[in-house]
Amino acid sequence: MTLDSRLLEILACPEDKGPLLYFEDENFLYNERLHRRYLIKEDIPIMLIDESETVTEEEHENLMELARSKGLSPTF
Repeated sequence: MTLDSRLLEILACPEDKGPLLYFEDENFLYNERLHRRYLIKEDIPIMLIDESETVTEEEHENLMELARSKGLSPTF
């Protein structure tokens, strides 16, 4: 299920307060600056720093390539 567009307009990284990339098919939000992934479980973004996942440099590069191929832009 797609996150509501109004919710996406206000979501920001809880650590640096910056915009996030929304990977709808993969079910997570991503902070490209901190290389941090926030999972979406049962249509609820888990925006807790302690529950986020830090990705490797290789994963980051793959995610950025995927974002470019999908034409993704930050949530706000």
